[in-house]
Amino acid sequence: MEAEFFTITELAKALGISRVAVFKRIKAMQIKAQKIGRRYVIKKADLPMEFGGELTEEKKQMIAKAVRKTVQEYGEALRLLGKE
Repeated sequence: MEAEFFTITELAKALGISRVAVFKRIKAMQIKAQKIGRRYVIKKADLPMEFGGELTEEKKQMIAKAVRKTVQEYGEALRLLGKE
């Protein structure tokens, strides 16, 4: 059974950054965390997909919108890169 949460240390290792950097991101509210006693835990569902988060319908729509915008703005450059 896979755990639902990351500890600060586990997340730091997965992201390839220091524990201090994870704490700073939590304090800056860039990473959502819960404090249990003296420790923080991070729900995997609150993280991006590559770290166990869920791909919700809202996230799918945001991704589709970003892809459409990128193709609209950089379509010609993407076509030229695809030919190389």
